[in-house]
Amino acid sequence: MGKIVLTEFVTVDGVMEDPGGAEGTERGGWVFSFDRGPEGDKFKLDELMDADAMLLGRKTYAGFAQAWPSRTDEEGFAERMNGMRKYVVSSTLSDEDASWNNTVVLRGDPAEEVRALRAQPGGNILIAGSGQLARALIRQTLIDEYRLMVFPVVLGPGQRLFSDSGALSRLSLDECSTCGDGILMLVYHPLR
Repeated sequence: MGKIVLTEFVTVDGVMEDPGGAEGTERGGWVFSFDRGPEGDKFKLDELMDADAMLLGRKTYAGFAQAWPSRTDEEGFAERMNGMRKYVVSSTLSDEDASWNNTVVLRGDPAEEVRALRAQPGGNILIAGSGQLARALIRQTLIDEYRLMVFPVVLGPGQRLFSDSGALSRLSLDECSTCGDGILMLVYHPLR
């Protein structure tokens, strides 16, 4: 059984919304104000290469499926993104619309679907973006590892990674380093 690994770009004040600007929000695209440098690129490449599959919400899947199939790079990031198994949690996405290579649509209860995936043999399952799905899995204590790149910016309004669920969640810090323009790279696991 692999781990469920949540990877996110977040601001100092916890905003995760529209880091790349594809959603067209007023403050979207904030990650492009920073250079994450070679250490940050390695952090992202290593986590992708360590995963067997991706788990995405419908909106993030749609954005990735539009952006990634035509990309190539020398590091193998695009090839890995396009080749690996993708699970998308959605009750509205048709099989025909799930056309990105190696996609499986999960239509059941997200927590139950993730528990079933977690029980299968294999490596890590990586969740990127997918705010609604991420928060649902956090509430169900189904995240095994958090990999956060914290960008030195305060946005104020915007969708946050951690909601006001009222649940106390203690985390243990496994790794902490900086890269590029003062971006923190943090790896935590929950204390259960």
